[in-house]
Order: sequence, then structure tokens, then C-alpha cells
Amino acid sequence: MKRRNFLKSMGVATGASILPFLKYIPVEAAGKKDTLVVVAANGINSLDLHRKGTNRPSYQVTVNIYDRLVRFGVKKLEDGSLAYDSTKIEPEVAESWTVSRDGKTLTFKINPKAKFWDGTPVTAKDIKWSFDRAVSLGGFPAVQMKAGSMTKPDQFIAVDDKTFQIKLPKPSKLTLPDLAVPIPFIINSKVAKSKATAKDPWATEYLHKNPAGSGAFKIVRWDPGQQFVYERNEDWALGPKPGVKRVIVREVPSASTRRALTERGDADLYMDIPAKDSKEIVTKTGGKVKVSGAPIDNCLHVLALNLKYKPFDNIKVRQAIAYAIPYGDILKAAAYGRGKPMFGGRDMKPTSVEWPQPFPYDTNLEKAKVLLDQAGMPGGFETTLSYNLGLAAWQEPTALLIQESLKKIGINVKLDKIPGASWRTAALVKKRLPMHLENFGGWLNYPDYYFFWAYKYGHLFNSSNYKNPEIEKLVNDTLHMEVSDKKYEENVKRMIGIAFEDVPRIPIYQPYLDAAMRAPVNGYASWFHRQLDVRSITKAGV
Repeated sequence: MKRRNFLKSMGVATGASILPFLKYIPVEAAGKKDTLVVVAANGINSLDLHRKGTNRPSYQVTVNIYDRLVRFGVKKLEDGSLAYDSTKIEPEVAESWTVSRDGKTLTFKINPKAKFWDGTPVTAKDIKWSFDRAVSLGGFPAVQMKAGSMTKPDQFIAVDDKTFQIKLPKPSKLTLPDLAVPIPFIINSKVAKSKATAKDPWATEYLHKNPAGSGAFKIVRWDPGQQFVYERNEDWALGPKPGVKRVIVREVPSASTRRALTERGDADLYMDIPAKDSKEIVTKTGGKVKVSGAPIDNCLHVLALNLKYKPFDNIKVRQAIAYAIPYGDILKAAAYGRGKPMFGGRDMKPTSVEWPQPFPYDTNLEKAKVLLDQAGMPGGFETTLSYNLGLAAWQEPTALLIQESLKKIGINVKLDKIPGASWRTAALVKKRLPMHLENFGGWLNYPDYYFFWAYKYGHLFNSSNYKNPEIEKLVNDTLHMEVSDKKYEENVKRMIGIAFEDVPRIPIYQPYLDAAMRAPVNGYASWFHRQLDVRSITKAGV
């Protein structure tokens, strides 16, 4: 196919509108062994994850250009795909660490090989300043640090240049893994402080566009709304040298265009490919494109029922809806088989602490009708089902199937389409949606951590306004408890059992995070933060 006809087949004009793509990503870039071309739906809006308003795509910049004390390992799945390993913590800037006998003091020894881009060594003072910043600027970074019981600057101590300590109010199983998430990244404090002002003591304006890190890659170009470019830090010595020298991440809003560019060979890697495309693209390209992915740990696609709106405050109504969901049809039409079923459990009492695990509901319209009758609503009712247009690939077919199925038990549903830019405010901040599709994935892979965010009253991802005093106590008692504690299994089973019965959130399936890539690309791994870690990627000669 000629290039002009190829561009027409994508619905892209061959005039001025294609010039930016040709200008910033020449066709031959994807063919170079040392250059990786990535296409993504959304671009970054900041180079500083601590800055308020930083969007999710910007998380990947932090992962690749900054270092942390520790990192998660990587494991190989049964199908050969790679994914992060939540059970394995490895050294990064810290070459070793110890935990005091009472569990309240963590001491880290800093690797002398850790150096910032300007050649100066990473010191405990840099780590303290960076952690002080994370807990002081507020917003999401402070909340995430709090999950690991890190809330105040005086908890962080630079013992000497190569020794850093964290003091905890009580022992917590979450502290060490919380140090491996993107938030506690290490900044060159000498550079940052030289750019700070009285009004901006944490140099947020400077670091927004001028990172000061030690990571495996450096940002060498950022064209907002178009692309950003990494170049390998040749002096990075805290792990295997990255397999590519240059990475171009191009913002391409259209999913069909991203797919076409990957199929054609003008892009090497397509992050977060929709389930439908991931199913088709391998066959269409005759194996020239492969798909790698894994179920996202601690993540569920759910139908949320808001208890502040009648009749969803009635447990019988919620259970009726749980039996009326067309689970199998949704798994086929929305997930295209790339999802783990979270329905069809055998018992209302969980037998393990596995999470996520299937809930004890399946499609049974007769049982749903009986429960509606017991709720005093034999004729059904009218309601609204809201969904996020930014996640229409799975939410739109899911909403249509739920609407059709609920009508069979007398519940007439009006669909409410909300733009992606307005979703967070409507669903999570104001919590004003009576019935809605939602997704949440906890960064720390523990069931009690999921319940902390999604079932505790007032917490961000509890969009159902669910409040249960027993859940509140169980989460508070269990969140920092060691898994080996005798009470841990008992508490978690009880939490899951209450969720089974009360169903303020009706799980449908656990989604996969898939990426499509040309055959020469290897080393891609799925991560809990759902962003691209390019440090492990290699590209064979083409």
C-alpha cells in the first residue's frame, strides 16, 4: 500500500494535518534499533509528579527519569508475558536496608553508584528533601505517602551522606512497598533549592519543566500536546543498561490511528491497546505485531450503586441488580475475553483472602425479580446509569447491556454519558451519580488497601457513599497489620464477606493492561501504575 493511501485509510488528511507527525516522528525512526517509537492516547502535562494537577500519563516520566530507594521486581507469567512482582522488593538507590526490632525504624544505605545527571552523588540530604516535599505539598502525593505511614518531615532523617532513616509511628507492612511506587522519587535538592523562591520553596515552577534526577533516562524534548523524547543516561549504574538509546512518545488521540501506525510499522509500541484491537491486531499483521499484557493487580471494573439515592439504600435492590447483570455478555462484548470474571462465586462466605475474587452472583433474572419483590418494588423503578466517555471502549457496551438486562426485571434505565474531563468531579469528588460504572486499582497489592480506598466512607474511590461501621473498624485494624498476624486472614475474610452481601460495588471483571508491539520489541512489562517503564525494553535489529 502506498503511504498516501495508507494515511487515507486511517481517516487522516495528507495535507497540513499530517505534517506534525512527519516532522516529529520520521517514518524511519521506528526502524532504528536504538530508537523506540511509542504511541499513546494522552500526553503529559508536567514533568513533576508532586505538582498539583499532574495527570496520570505524566507518571511514566517520573518512573523513567527519577530513581527511588527501592523498586518492585518483575516476574514471567504462564503465557510468557512480563509483569511487576508485588512480592519482590529490590534495591535501587538503596543498596541495602534494615528494619529495627520494633518495626518502627527503617535504615537505608545509599549505593555510591547513585549519581545525579550533573555527576554529583545522591546523598541522604537529597532523599530527605525529596520526601519532605512529597508530604508537604499536599494532594495525591501526600495521600499516597500517608498510606505508608509517612506524613511528617521529621520522620525522615539524614544520618550521614550515605545513611537515610524513616521513623514510623507504628510498624506497617505498607511502608516498604510504598517506597517503590512513583511518588517517593529522589530529586537533586541542590539544583532544586537553587531555583526555589519564598513563594515557591519546593521549586514546583522550575521542576514542572526542568527535571533534576538521576534516572536511567533524561527528558531532552517536550512539545505539549504532541510528543516528548527520552535519551538514555549513559552514566546510570543502578541496573542493567536500558536497551534503547532514544524513546519518542507521541500523543495520538485516535485509537484507530494508533493501531494503524503500529500495524504499518511507523510505531514500535502501542500502550493500553483496547481489548478489541488486542484480539485482532496479531492476526491481521501475521505475527508482525504481538500483544503482551496481564490482569491489573488489585483492580476491578464495577457497577457502583450510590446509597445516598433511593432505592439503592435497600440491600435487596442492590442484590437484585447484582443478579440481573449480563456478566458473560459483557465479558465478550466489552473485554473481548481479556478480563478475569469476577462473578459466579460459590458461597456468600469467602474461603480465602485472595483478592480480587469472584463474587457469589451470576445472571439469574428470576432471582432478581424475587429480590425486587422482597424490596417492595415488584414493578421495578426508573433510574440513570452514568458512564465515562473517556473509557467508552469498555463502558459503553457494558452500559448498553446492563440497560437491556435491567429492563427485563422492570428497571428502566436512562444512560448518562459524561465527558472524561468531568468524570472525576462528578463520580469521585461530588459523588453525585446514582448508578455508574467505575474502575479502581490499588497500587499496593493488599485487599485491605483496596477496601481502604473503595469501601471506607468519604474516601475518594468510594463513589457509592457506602458506610458500614464494621468495615470502618476492620480496615483501620488491618491496614498496617502484617499478613502473618493471626487476625489478618480473619479480618480480610470478614471484609470480603460483607462486600459480598452488601454489594455497594458489583464487580464485573478484572481488566487486563495490554500493549501491542512490533516483533523486534522485547522486555515490556505490565505495571500497577499502568504506565510504560522503558528501562527494561530492548529492540532487535530490523
